[in-house]
Amino acid sequence: MSSATTLTQAPLSIGPLELDVPVVLAPMAGITNTAFRRLCREFGAGLYVSEMITSRALVERTPESMRLITHHESETTRSIQLYGVDPKTVSEAVTMLVAEDRADHIDLNFGCPVPKVTRKGGGAALPWKLGLFRQIVEGAVKAAGDVPLTIKMRKGIDSDHLTYLEAARAAEGAGVASIALHARTAAEFYSGHADWSAIEKLKNTITGTPVLGNGDIWSADDALRMVRETGCDGVVVGRGCLGRPWLFGDLAAAFRGESVSFQPTLGQVAETFRRHAELLVDFFDDEDRGCRDIRKHVAWYFKGYPVGGELRARMATVESLQMLDDLLGTLDWDQPYPGEGAEGPRGRAGTPKSPSLPQGWLDSQELAGAERTTLNDAELDTSGG
Repeated sequence: MSSATTLTQAPLSIGPLELDVPVVLAPMAGITNTAFRRLCREFGAGLYVSEMITSRALVERTPESMRLITHHESETTRSIQLYGVDPKTVSEAVTMLVAEDRADHIDLNFGCPVPKVTRKGGGAALPWKLGLFRQIVEGAVKAAGDVPLTIKMRKGIDSDHLTYLEAARAAEGAGVASIALHARTAAEFYSGHADWSAIEKLKNTITGTPVLGNGDIWSADDALRMVRETGCDGVVVGRGCLGRPWLFGDLAAAFRGESVSFQPTLGQVAETFRRHAELLVDFFDDEDRGCRDIRKHVAWYFKGYPVGGELRARMATVESLQMLDDLLGTLDWDQPYPGEGAEGPRGRAGTPKSPSLPQGWLDSQELAGAERTTLNDAELDTSGG
């Protein structure tokens, strides 16, 4: 345990939901499945959101989308993030979740910067078409009824096409329960540093709805600093918890005013990694698939620890839990926490680049007739990253 700056923060209310600590796990495609959410919950507290699910796939009840919205019985607050570009389809998806009692919280994604999404006008590109954005959010809030509906977005498409303030005003007017801002544009992807001043500006603009900040929270101290500097009501944590599910324990302690942080030995990391693999096998109900999925987490978990390249490579090709146990057994479990080497940024940052957009998308904030056809194609994938 080591000292950390503390801040006693009030619980966060998202509609009728009361969070003991103002912390939300950001939806991440291929990461925030039931297995990872259960693991994070074992360490800390907060709201744990599903990976992004396409509204059309949900309405069509594709097997994958139905599997992704299934929560473990231990997930007492069932949180689902939807992605959509058509007001009718999004409303139908929300109606289904509510009518069938499948969610206690629904979030709408307007922040995805992935080219396959933005090139069809979805994700971070969509709020530029303010009328369409308003229709989607208003319809979804109405369909959600008593279930709190929130949104997550970015600053805009690029520095010349910022959308977050106008979109937030529209969302607040529609009655959303909270607004989360990733303080980067789509053009920035995950590069550079998040512009926390935008979170502060949003908080000063939106006074009747909770505002959550997202971007560059790598530690509990970062989260407390964001709250202090921006005045936001809570934080959304994404890449900072990759390979570090115990970060949610640190966050819970810090927001409760406790000066502690978890600094795991190599053995404790190995145990958590093994637990993650076990939960993935349970989630997929398939040992081979679960072991294939844990491979992408190797570098994140063992960042900074003295684990040789050859052993890392073997863990990244693991085929069974027994094989994983054999490899983990070769580690020196008594190795202490390596300090700074295990901390800081993780995950791919990418480089700034012009976002992929539909032809003529930036010519007007009104939706042209031809653009509706493009949008209809945007929901064909089950996940947009």
